[in-house]
This record gives sequence, C-alpha cells and structure tokens, in this order.
Amino acid sequence: MNRFLAVVVHEYKKVVLKWSFLVGTLLLPVLAGVFAFVPAIIFSLKGEPTRIALVDRSGTVAPRLKDNLSADKMAERARKAAADAAVDITPSQDEQLKRTSAQLVESFIFTDVDPAGRSLEEIRSDLTSRITAEEFDAYLIIPPDVNDTAAVYEFRSRKGADFITNDSLRDALNSAVRSQRLAEANISEERLAAIGKPVVMDAKGLDDRGGEKDTTGLMIASFVIGLMIYITLAIYGQAIMGAVVEEKETRISEILFSSARPFTLLFGKLVGVGLAGLTQLAIWIVSAAALLAFLALQTDLSQLVGAVPEISLLMIFYFLIYFLIGYFIYASIFALIGSVVTSLQEGGQFAFPPVMLLLVAFYFSLAVIRDPNSTLSFWVSIAPFFAPITMPIRIMAETPPFWQIALSIGINVLAIAGLVWLASRVYRVGMLMYGKRATIPEIWKWIRYA
Repeated sequence: MNRFLAVVVHEYKKVVLKWSFLVGTLLLPVLAGVFAFVPAIIFSLKGEPTRIALVDRSGTVAPRLKDNLSADKMAERARKAAADAAVDITPSQDEQLKRTSAQLVESFIFTDVDPAGRSLEEIRSDLTSRITAEEFDAYLIIPPDVNDTAAVYEFRSRKGADFITNDSLRDALNSAVRSQRLAEANISEERLAAIGKPVVMDAKGLDDRGGEKDTTGLMIASFVIGLMIYITLAIYGQAIMGAVVEEKETRISEILFSSARPFTLLFGKLVGVGLAGLTQLAIWIVSAAALLAFLALQTDLSQLVGAVPEISLLMIFYFLIYFLIGYFIYASIFALIGSVVTSLQEGGQFAFPPVMLLLVAFYFSLAVIRDPNSTLSFWVSIAPFFAPITMPIRIMAETPPFWQIALSIGINVLAIAGLVWLASRVYRVGMLMYGKRATIPEIWKWIRYA
C-alpha cells in the first residue's frame, strides 16, 4: 500500500508541478475571458466615420434614409428585433443599446450630390474620381424609380470590408425604400407591421415533475460540460501514454519493476494522473463560476440565473463519478498503447482510435440533448466508452431513474476492471521490450501467459 501511495504522489506531483500544467490550466479561463470580452471591446472602439456621397435620383429616399440612421430609429429597430424574437430587454441593456446606436450614427457623414441631369456613367465617373482624391470614402446611387424591384442601388466604398457599417446602411436603406413604396401605394406602414408581426411562442421544456425548464440554457450547459469532459479525457489519456513511453524509452521501468509489481505501478500512475486531471477540472469549474458571477454584476441577475439550468450537488457528484469512469477507461487504453509502441510519435498514430471513440461519444451527446428518454439515449448512456460523456448530459437534461444510473456505473466499472487487468498484463511485458513494436499475436500471448 505504501508503494502504491508513493507512486500516486509521484505521478501527481510530476504532472501538477510542470509549468505546462500551470499554463494549460490557467490558459483556458483566460481564453474564455478573452473570447467573451475582447471582441466586444474591439467593436466598441470608434473608428473613422465613413464619408458617403449620396445621389438620390428618385428625390424621395434620401430623407428617409438619413432619418433611419438616427440614434432613435436604430435603437427602435433593435428593440423591435428583440421583441420579434421574444427577448425582453432590461433597462441596463436598453441603455447599452442607445449608446451603441449613437456610436453607429457617428459612423456616417452624408453629402448630397445633385445628379443635375447627368447620365449614370457620368455620375459614377465623377464620384469615383472624388473618392480617389479622398474627398469621399464611398458613394451611394439611388435609382429614379423605387418601385422597380429590379433596380440596382449602387454602393462603392474604400472600406468594403467594414461589414458593420455596410450592414447598418443596407438595413436603413431597405427600410427607407420600403416606407416610400408603402407611402406611394397609400398603405399604412403601421397597419402592415401589425398584420405581419410574428406570433410570440413561449417554448420551454418540462422536467419529470411537470415543472418548466429553460431548454436554451440547458443545451449550452450540456454542450460545455460534454466538451470539457471530452477535452480533459483526451488530454490526460494521452498524458498517460506519454508517461509510459517515456519510462520505456529511458528504461527506468526495469528499476521500477524491481521495487513494485507492474499492476501497482500502472494503477498508481492512473490514479496519480487522474487526481491531477480532477485538480485541473476543479480549477476550470471555479473559474467558470467566477465568470458567471462577474457577468451577474454586469447584467440583470434574474435573467442570468434563469438562463442557467439548475445543478444540484447530486448532479455534481455524478459528474465527478463519470469523469473518473471515463478517465480510467481511456487512460487504460492509452497505457496499453504506450506499452506496445517504441516511441511517442508511433503512439500518436495508435491514439487515433480512442480519440475517435471520444469524438463519437461527444456526437452522441447531441442526440441525448434532443431526446434524453429515447432508446438511443438509454443505450449510449450505459455503454462503455460512451457513458462518461453521454450520461452526465442525460442527467442534466432529465435525470433518468436511479436503476439506469446504477446499471451504467456498474457496467462501466466492470469495463474498467477488465481494461486495467488487460493493460497491466501487456504493461508488465511490453515495458521490457525495446526497439521493436509488438505484433497482435505477441500481445495476445502476453495477455494469456504473462
């Protein structure tokens, strides 16, 4: 027992005290913060306004276009889009919307250019030369007949890649032309908008007690949990393989075998690296909780809490159980691979099948999210190799009967026992063979007679 604990402590320290572990553990929360906040900060920075030469050959659209690009109208369109999507805007979000709209308004400086009876080609040539001389940044030519649905509204810009400005201008122009067409047809725009307003459908799921639950937050949380388990299992499974191959290449295994049994060494290695994985997972969970707490201070707390599905202590316990199950299943496979290969590069080639199994399990989790009570969800949540990812997601979506969870844990524990026994049989012989990759008949012989 003392030798087993010594192996566990050694393997744990060897992983946790590496600078790569510290960087990798802290890098994910930092990257999550970067992807969450930096794009918003970048897009909020004010750029140079776009000077647009506006040629309205119809004589009716330009005033409507400029009015649509006012701060009030842009904020009103954003509110309407939120209402159509059945999204409630909080007072703080409304203030942010007003500030964003005001910034977008400052992105446009219009200068009216009189067509003065010139042909389209002459207008285009004149405006292009003025853009080349940096008098303008862009031009917009509105055709004379707005009711002609085949007419082309020509917009040319030196800032062609500024998709935010281009999309805002396109939306405002569409709205202006639509308003003018309705006015000429003597149709009330307000009445038409009321007729065409989409229905508000309140779509929510029901749990096993008949209570309502938010399916959007559930899908996001399930996806994040499944992805986190997938990444962690892939990383630490290959870490086990790397550690085994390193001992084999340095021939330190000969010394280790003289002081402890191969099974004790292998199982201690699995437990030590597994504890390191749990440490990293705990740090990520705490970081995610801190990020949610920060977001709660920046937005309406009731909406944020409503978007996060209810996670009980029992669920967290189940998640840890299935993380350990998945780790021991895949770490045993990776340890077996490390025992039979001669180099880490060779091991990377043989690591493809278990990684593909993990990926298939992750894909199955998407089907589990859609229907957690289906026959497919039942079988993939108890099957070895798939259950470590699919069952936690199923538990979060709609907790199955306890007997199904117990059956899943029992089957997968038996699978772990078989895989660890198999890996230890291969490990005790494969670690002492150098310079030659073992063949399948040789591995089978080790399993039978080792």
